[in-house]
Amino acid sequence: MNNNPEILRFRIDGMACGACSARSQKALCKMKDIDSATVSLADGTAQVRPAEGALDNGLDAFIQEVTDRVDKLGFKASYLPPDVDEHDLWESEQEKTRADLAVRRRHLVTEFIFAVPLVAVAMGSHWGMPLPSWLSPHDSPLIFALFQLLLALPIIWSGRDFYRHGIPLLLRGAPNMDSLVAMGTGAALLYSLWSTLEIAAAASPEEAHQAVMGLYYESAGMLIALISLGKYLEAVSRTRTSEAIRGLMELTPEQVERMLPDGGVKEIPVRAVMPGDRLLIKPGSRIPVDGVVASGASSLDMSSLTGESMPVDVAEGDEVNAGTLNISGAFVMEARRVGSDTALARIIHLVREAQGSKAPIAGLADRISLYFVPAVMGVATAAALAWLFFGNLPFGDALRVFVAVLVVACPCALGLATPMSIMVATGRGAQLGVLMKNGTALEASGHLDTIVFDKTGTLTEGSPRLVSLHAEGMDENEALALAAALEAGSEHPLARAVLGEAEKRGLSTSTVEDFCAVGGAGVTGRVEGHELLLGNERLLADHGVTLSSEQKALVVSLADDGQTPLLLARDGALVSVLGVADPLREETPGVIRDLRAMGCRVMMLSGDNERTARAVASRAGIDDVVAGVLPDGKEKVVARLQSEGRRVGMVGDGINDAPALARADVGMAMGSGIDVAMEAGDVVLLRGLPGVKTALGLGRATLSNIRLSLFWAFAYNVLLVPVAAGVLLLFGGPAMSPMLAGAAMSLSSVSVVLNALRLRTFR
Repeated sequence: MNNNPEILRFRIDGMACGACSARSQKALCKMKDIDSATVSLADGTAQVRPAEGALDNGLDAFIQEVTDRVDKLGFKASYLPPDVDEHDLWESEQEKTRADLAVRRRHLVTEFIFAVPLVAVAMGSHWGMPLPSWLSPHDSPLIFALFQLLLALPIIWSGRDFYRHGIPLLLRGAPNMDSLVAMGTGAALLYSLWSTLEIAAAASPEEAHQAVMGLYYESAGMLIALISLGKYLEAVSRTRTSEAIRGLMELTPEQVERMLPDGGVKEIPVRAVMPGDRLLIKPGSRIPVDGVVASGASSLDMSSLTGESMPVDVAEGDEVNAGTLNISGAFVMEARRVGSDTALARIIHLVREAQGSKAPIAGLADRISLYFVPAVMGVATAAALAWLFFGNLPFGDALRVFVAVLVVACPCALGLATPMSIMVATGRGAQLGVLMKNGTALEASGHLDTIVFDKTGTLTEGSPRLVSLHAEGMDENEALALAAALEAGSEHPLARAVLGEAEKRGLSTSTVEDFCAVGGAGVTGRVEGHELLLGNERLLADHGVTLSSEQKALVVSLADDGQTPLLLARDGALVSVLGVADPLREETPGVIRDLRAMGCRVMMLSGDNERTARAVASRAGIDDVVAGVLPDGKEKVVARLQSEGRRVGMVGDGINDAPALARADVGMAMGSGIDVAMEAGDVVLLRGLPGVKTALGLGRATLSNIRLSLFWAFAYNVLLVPVAAGVLLLFGGPAMSPMLAGAAMSLSSVSVVLNALRLRTFR
């Protein structure tokens, strides 16, 4: 996992649209003490990488420098420490979100309570709705205007944040969506107030009636209500993107039973658990922290953490991880890693970090959003002036064009398109056991056309096993017992394979005399008076043991099948041939087949000899094999593929494959060793090989989702801005109402969020 202390996270409050996040990011990147920065509108965070030497004066000084810079932009920044408890952080964010939604809901109710009658009064005569004479624009124009003003004032007060945020940013030369709304509704309000004064000062009913035509209180009021509704729906939808985090958080129990020195138990909060504490884990309860089984045995459901569908048996000395479910027996565990140090907490941190990151494809939208708002202001002003001076429209109608253009072109949808898709996709990936470290890895996964696999521990299980046993002149178990007796003193992986099979069969071994290990050849010794040899053909040849043609054919056949032959000779004659191999993972052939169906070129790299490597590759369904390569050689193979224009994904165990993982466009680390894997790759595959398909499929689905959102965001502005500017008027059509513009703008943002949420159903 990328828990790099040099990457600092900040929460940024007050951002309203893509222009806000783009401007904040640009300002941070310009700071001399910052190497790089990304600001995400979707989750309101910034990730900052300090430049070389930036922390020499202390972390506090750097944090203050960043927060001051953000504050000058009109936003509020606060530092998120890397060691903060993820559960506490999530709870505080959820509480803040709930409070924010409650405030928005109250404002929304207020605005619509007054906006609906405001529109009814203002437009009633146009719609054939009778108004009492005391409220009629013909009989009582001043009361008609003042009544609308009274209805509009609570709406303006409820939506005051548009002005409180938008106007200062406009004065700083950094306008955002709130600035557009503030300018549009503010212009309509000011003109309506002026018209109200004209009605009050009118010398005749005709003048008063003419001034009534300049009232646009209903446009300003309903516009604020509709945009607030859109922002509320958007906020509600965005809360659903955190469901992946919520699901992970709920895997940790709140209380746990701690063993007392007298043998009793005491229930304590999980956050009070310390390393070394002994905890009683009952059937049906979840493991609260990482640790080891101190006594007892059970079966664990680890699907929530690793995706492993079958229960895993654990006994004394075995490791257990927070979030896994105890299925059967009760046991006592000793806590080792607690709080933010658990594997589950680090996974949650990784997902949060990825959700706040950006993909390269977001750069285009950011650059456009940065300059879009000033451009919209220019277009709105030019359109209004053109209609006023050259189109002979009344000032009020030209003002409606101005307001409609400002509102309809708010770049919310543009700024949300990419970060919303990334947030949902990384959360969905975590649910499926694929941890994307950042948006760049997610996007790059969607472009991959070549997948390179390490062999040992990736395509294979990583632990050699005895897979065949041929005996001549004696029973198989007798031959295996002799081989195990010789290997008892060896730590070689082949020896462990032989000993493991003997132990599995319950065989007892004799004592070995005169044991000798022959480097690169095998072992020798004396058992019950018999001279024994166990090793390769060279060992037997050196001791004068010759093989018949049938025996040689058997050895060649085993080697061709990817097995390492171990030859056992007793008293100068071959009595057994044992075949040891690292078996393929059960899912390997299916994964390779599916990747090919997705259009990917598949290659295998191995340090084994050519014959063994090709035998394994053949069983896996891989034709493209490079054998006999060291770790640096694997990196060179990846580099060569990239020089040919291939987009390369490297899948390895995260240890000896580190150079190749780093070189690849996307390094995918098997998550069987969580600590190592989280450091090694761009993507962590908690569920093993099937995660490769998930990563590619999710990357492609996310790119498609982002492109669709960006297309509609761009198309929306390309189509509706000219309509709002009055293009239809040139052909005798209608002008766009500011209220319709506000509804369309809100709908565009909500549609982008809903499109991103489709990724939650990715399979």
